[in-house]
Amino acid sequence: MKQDIFPAIRFTLVTLILVSVLYPLLIWGFAQVFGPAQGKAELVSFAGKPVGAALVGQVFNEDRYFNGRPSAVDYNGAGSAGSNKGTSNSDYLALVQARIDSFVVHNPKVAIKDIPSELVTASGSGLDPDLSPEGTKIQVSRISSIRNIPESRLLELVDAQTEGPLWGIFGPAKVNVLNLNIALDKFK
Repeated sequence: MKQDIFPAIRFTLVTLILVSVLYPLLIWGFAQVFGPAQGKAELVSFAGKPVGAALVGQVFNEDRYFNGRPSAVDYNGAGSAGSNKGTSNSDYLALVQARIDSFVVHNPKVAIKDIPSELVTASGSGLDPDLSPEGTKIQVSRISSIRNIPESRLLELVDAQTEGPLWGIFGPAKVNVLNLNIALDKFK
């Protein structure tokens, strides 16, 4: 038995050091050398002031802006996490229903069946900065009436801010909500 336990303990310790120390140091080193902003958050500025991080979702509560995806961690970048509540959890279902009800109040022209799930459910990280083009386009009517901008012009703005799949094949098209709202504020 001794002959089996000590090699297993050694293997566990070596693996622990590789995975918990050396690999993170390697990735951190690559980010320092090759990463944008040397592995730190890429801050987005508007009118000379930083307004958010490019890869972290932001809260937009005003009806004059496109709303982003809800966050399970209140958009706190230090605490990336999902809610860990399943679709059978009554608290979770009540929260999603409250989000649906709120969305309908602020977007009365949208039928409940047409609301994309991404607008009422948080992502796995709780910090998703992007929406699908459909998730943004469904909000155009509200913003058009508040800002007095024709819907067609807002749809063009959404299309201009839409990023296609990575290399044209990997992942869905997406719209960074922070960048879209900055472009909306710049819109003439």
